[in-house]
Amino acid sequence: GAFQKKGHSARVLSPEEVEKLAKDQVLVSEFKQLKLEKEAQKNWDLFYKRNSTNFFKDRHWTTREFQELKACREFADQKLTILEAGCGVGNCLFPLLEEDLNIFAYACDFSPRAVEYVKKNALYSAERCKVFQCDLTKDDLLDNIPADSVDVVTLIFVLSAVHPDKMHLVLRNIYKVLKPGKCVLFRDYGLYDHAMLRFKSGSKLGENFYVRQDGTRSYFFTEEFLSQLFKAEGYEQVVNEYVQRETVNRKEDLHVPRVFLQSKFLKP
Repeated sequence: GAFQKKGHSARVLSPEEVEKLAKDQVLVSEFKQLKLEKEAQKNWDLFYKRNSTNFFKDRHWTTREFQELKACREFADQKLTILEAGCGVGNCLFPLLEEDLNIFAYACDFSPRAVEYVKKNALYSAERCKVFQCDLTKDDLLDNIPADSVDVVTLIFVLSAVHPDKMHLVLRNIYKVLKPGKCVLFRDYGLYDHAMLRFKSGSKLGENFYVRQDGTRSYFFTEEFLSQLFKAEGYEQVVNEYVQRETVNRKEDLHVPRVFLQSKFLKP
């Protein structure tokens, strides 16, 4: 079972959680941080080598959570062009293409191996999808996508893997291919999500920024930080709120607090 609430207030921590975070102030050395940045692509490629296409579940909730994919049409069967920035192995992409036959999707990922998995998927069709490898912080999307041509960009659990100093570069890159008046749909880890509180001492890279044992990194967003990030690149905020879920495992009597940030930003 699970309950969900949305809103603008961050999750309230227990005294034990406050103490744990207060104690964990030692940052990973600068040498190791530079190495992690340099090897970011390699670490994600190894992640997909280990996990193949089995790690993430297919995200059939996307169209339910993001009514925008239907709402942004001017008429029922209008063909939409979307960009899935950071598509992984297609867990979001393929359910979407199956559910909505009037979508053409551009999809890109940092990991060459993930891109290969997408191309090998039985549902992959070059007529409905163009997938390519791309580092969103430095590879120009205009090399693969015409300017001002995309109706919707999805940025789902992607920006958190980027170094905070480079996040603005991703948003600037996306801005170029998005049509004026159209939106970026964002969902990612929020401040004090269960995953953030589970990091062991010695995993901290910076404020709200951590490294996993496999070398992949994760940032946990506050509403304010995300808002400033998008607005600084010229976007207008439409929706930006925390989604708090408590997932309950009745067998083990475990209550797992999940916190995400779900947002929508418009290119004027």
